[in-house]
Amino acid sequence: MKKRPASFSKPIGQALDELIHSLGIQPKLKEYEAVLQWEAVVGEQIARVTTAMRITQGTLFIKVANSVWRYELTLRKKEILHRLNAALGSEVVRDIKFQ
Repeated sequence: MKKRPASFSKPIGQALDELIHSLGIQPKLKEYEAVLQWEAVVGEQIARVTTAMRITQGTLFIKVANSVWRYELTLRKKEILHRLNAALGSEVVRDIKFQ
C-alpha cells in the first residue's frame, strides 16, 4: 500500500484567524463585537432603554430612549467605556456618543 501524502490541514479556528489577519479586517471585527457586546456589558436595565447603533473610528453611537437616561449614561460614560473595553480585551472603543 502507498502512503498518503502528509496533510497540510489545520483546525478551522486557526485557519480563520490567519485569514482574518491576512485580510487586515481584525480591527473592524473587534469594532463590530463592541456593538454586539453592548447589552451584556451594560446590563438588562440599561439595555432596555438603549440600542447600540454603530461604531465609527472608535466612537460607539448609542440611541437612548429619553433625555433623562441620556444624561445618566453620560455621567457613567467612563465606567461603561472601561467595562466595554475590558470585555473586548483591548481598547477598541475610545468614545461613546449618546443620542
